[in-house]
Amino acid sequence: MDDRIRRIAAWAGVADLGAAGAVALLEEGCTIPFIARYRKDRTGGMDEGGLRAVEKALARQGELEARRETIRKAMEEQGALTDERRAALDSCWDRQGLEDLYLPFRRARKTRASAARAAGLEPLARRLLGLDPAGDPPLAAAISFVDPARGVHSAGEALAGARDIAAEEVATHPGARAAIRRWAAAAARLASRRKRGAGDAAAPWQDWFDHREALDRAPPHRILAMLRGEEQGALSLSLEVDEARGLRLAREPWRPHPAWREPFLEASEDGWKRLLWPAVERELLGASKGAADEASVRTFEANLRALLMAPPARGKRVLGVDPGFRNGCKCAAVDETGRVLGTATVYPNAPQGEVAAAARILASLVERHRVGVLAVGDGTAHRETLTFLQGMEWPRGVELEAVSEAGASVWSASEDAARELPDLDVTLRGAVSIARRHQDPLAALVCIDPRALGVGQYQHDVDPKLLAAGLEAVVEECVGRVGVELNTASAPLLARVAGIGPRLAEAIVARRDEAGPFRSRAELRRVPGLGPARFTQCAGFLRIPGAREPLDRTGIHPESYEEVTRTVRAAGTTVEEILGRGDAVARLRGLAPPPGLGPAAWSDALDELARPGRDPRGERQVFAFREDVRTVEDLQPGMVLPGRVTNVTDFGAFVDVGVHRDGLVHISALADRRVGSPFEVVRPGQTVRVKVLEVDRARNRISLSLRPSEVGEHGEGG
Repeated sequence: MDDRIRRIAAWAGVADLGAAGAVALLEEGCTIPFIARYRKDRTGGMDEGGLRAVEKALARQGELEARRETIRKAMEEQGALTDERRAALDSCWDRQGLEDLYLPFRRARKTRASAARAAGLEPLARRLLGLDPAGDPPLAAAISFVDPARGVHSAGEALAGARDIAAEEVATHPGARAAIRRWAAAAARLASRRKRGAGDAAAPWQDWFDHREALDRAPPHRILAMLRGEEQGALSLSLEVDEARGLRLAREPWRPHPAWREPFLEASEDGWKRLLWPAVERELLGASKGAADEASVRTFEANLRALLMAPPARGKRVLGVDPGFRNGCKCAAVDETGRVLGTATVYPNAPQGEVAAAARILASLVERHRVGVLAVGDGTAHRETLTFLQGMEWPRGVELEAVSEAGASVWSASEDAARELPDLDVTLRGAVSIARRHQDPLAALVCIDPRALGVGQYQHDVDPKLLAAGLEAVVEECVGRVGVELNTASAPLLARVAGIGPRLAEAIVARRDEAGPFRSRAELRRVPGLGPARFTQCAGFLRIPGAREPLDRTGIHPESYEEVTRTVRAAGTTVEEILGRGDAVARLRGLAPPPGLGPAAWSDALDELARPGRDPRGERQVFAFREDVRTVEDLQPGMVLPGRVTNVTDFGAFVDVGVHRDGLVHISALADRRVGSPFEVVRPGQTVRVKVLEVDRARNRISLSLRPSEVGEHGEGG
């Protein structure tokens, strides 16, 4: 195993052998969902998270190699690339370490030190730092450097210039700088103060006007909160350290002559205060922001994964209801595949209060389109609309379900929605989105920018590229895990399949519209632009229920058809005969894997034969709020209520109990035990029972508990 793979494995936190297989596959152009599903035997069964870590480590390796080469060339051009420096560069695998090595040679703007060097004072500075013999006292030695033509008019000016050079040398010494950075990262305290001159607009940040905590223990959400306060002009942030200790570390590499001790102390203190510490402080704050960004993105990813993997409710026709007051309730009926059957706008709530007319129109929609479920958006007028619907007499049995409408308006105004439903008003498209996300959350939510879904923490403060990349990866991961029905999937959903993308998705839909449904996966090869490499990446994730080739109905990849079919026939049966029959498949589990398949691939193939097209998302739970609790005024401390988790953050979970304001379950109130991460206990969409701890009506805040000892034995699980 070469050092490169060992390094990538260490950065990614995975086994060396798994990293070697993953790197090889990634460099071959394979996608992460494809590797996770169909190349387990080459990666040791590494999941998507591990593969993404390897992918990031591989990118980091490439970036460091490119940066090292740039620095090497720059130092060569300056004649500064000694064997010692070349060895230091070659052995450095840290971005900040590379920059430290390059810092003394960076061509920067004009500085006090560069002006002193131009005046010929570098030899004097070398004496000051102890790099050259220094027998004469400083002022005596400085006399020989007086040169009015070069702007040095006295020994004092010469010595001052030498101190400027020495200060810069102290500030840019790679070893000292790295030692100070390591020490400060562990010892610094993050201090937040009210910014001088901040007006009344700073009031929301009053909790941070005089706040201090250890930098290495500050949780990501607090760091992002303080940084936002600083950006808005309310707070001033700094790092506090023991300056005496920092100065000792800065002076450690230097050995000045005793006669030069005083000017050295002055120069090193100037270098610390003016150059070294401000730079290290910026670096540490930047690193903390970067780490907080990554933690925030991971939280957003976990929330998004939970939303996308929420159980579907397929096989039913749904009436989506987007509640409202003055502008009415927008309604849209869709069939089992999400096709729009009919729409209406009704006004059962204030100010119109047209209850009878609304009931008549909705009953007609339900009867005409054989609707089985009413999916009611959870936004404005939700409880009022739900009460009205619950009081109606329906011509057929219907279920009522609350559905998150976050992001529905964003999709309604999108180009995709306008292209698909050009004849529908934007507001009615929102009702379509609500209906579809009840039927299949994954298929509906992939059409919406994940940042519009209202989950995560401080999403507007994190690096947008980092956030977008993380969310895209989660969407692709979830689509890969669930699979897609080739003949019914929309173009936006197909675009999320590994190896496809938007342009090819449109080509697949166009081919489907022109030639009719695909009868086999093999027909995908006829789609313009879908060559062998793309076919390999995407084919296994595309299912065709009812296909003549039985394996096209499963998640088994076409590359394995021949081996699977041959092995099944050798056992005296056929794929068609055993498909979906767990007992028949069980008899094959004792067989050795076919020559072309490893143990993991063969095990997965048998699982697919036993349960073809199995949906990993589980069963949907019916949920209802407590009828007599509709507003914050109805809440009283001590109440135990049903609720639904809407968002999970590092510091706790937000729960909707049906009062138009989510309550917070702080991480300390999630369980009777210590909880490292709220995701150990809850996830978005989960139904729970919570106890009301406090209602702060003045600040419109609700404090809740999920501790089983307070809400009952099912508090954690819902």
